[in-house]
Amino acid sequence: MILEVAVLQVKSGLSDEFERNFKQASTIISKIKGYISHELQTCIEEDSKYILLVRWETLEDHTEGFRGSAEYLEWKSLLHHFYDPFPTVEHYTNVDLG
Repeated sequence: MILEVAVLQVKSGLSDEFERNFKQASTIISKIKGYISHELQTCIEEDSKYILLVRWETLEDHTEGFRGSAEYLEWKSLLHHFYDPFPTVEHYTNVDLG
């Protein structure tokens, strides 16, 4: 499993609209091959800052499958205009501590 992590800085005053659009965008991403789950959390200290966590079966399911899809264009049109600056997306995997 791969964990995609993005810190989202939403432009001031647009949080409510962003959350409405994100709810719609959630239905898009949840249908993509390799998608496992996602969550969006808002920052307690900064009300226009969010963290997006998406679990994928493989890195390629996100970087090639989703980002190369027509669905990604719809996701992008719903959400990308809210960000300033544009978020950095990173991918993580579990550390075996066993």
